[in-house]
Amino acid sequence: MHSSVKKLFDAVANDYDRQRKQLIPCFDEFYGMAVSLVESINPSPSILDLGAGTGLFSSMVLQKYPTSQITLVDLSEKMLEGARARFHPLDNIQYVVGDYTNLNFPQSYDIVISSLSIHHLTHTAKRQLFSTVYQSLHDGGIFVNADQVAGHNSQNDDYYKRRWLAHINESGLTEESINASVERRKLDINAKLGDQINWMEQAGFHDVDCMYKHFDFAVFYGRK
Repeated sequence: MHSSVKKLFDAVANDYDRQRKQLIPCFDEFYGMAVSLVESINPSPSILDLGAGTGLFSSMVLQKYPTSQITLVDLSEKMLEGARARFHPLDNIQYVVGDYTNLNFPQSYDIVISSLSIHHLTHTAKRQLFSTVYQSLHDGGIFVNADQVAGHNSQNDDYYKRRWLAHINESGLTEESINASVERRKLDINAKLGDQINWMEQAGFHDVDCMYKHFDFAVFYGRK
């Protein structure tokens, strides 16, 4: 799974940010809600971004907490190159190239964030990751996951896909970009909303909820 995901994302690294706005019908609300949920009593919170890519989500969080310490983790060195260019010459950003399902995080964090990454994991790996995230948070720390979800049944999934395809076909993307995006989404292993809430609660999280949903795009929240 990981090598195929890595290959596809390496290939789009340069255009990723520009395209993402066109590929996500609810881009402003989706990221807007995710950023609004990133709250800390610590004015310089330690933040871990899982599947950080080019640092898009982290860059929004950094505007809110300019002195935060952020660690970006991603499988794709090429995506993280985009992040290094974005955050140069800041010294409060760290970069880790690797598979976040296998990493041991040496410290605890105030906040763990992720966007459009965890849905690439098997359901078993998602559950394990939620436990790892819980362990890696300080007491009172929060987890904000802006990700894709499966519909409650296959008819809903078909409907979500139809609406998404209609959107991207009108988005101004080239046919090549659209086809590449459709190919990438074949690797998605979306989990149902209710299952993800249950898995987060089983991992130990409190106040778990889906705070925003637009078809198959959802923002999850939990507190340690």
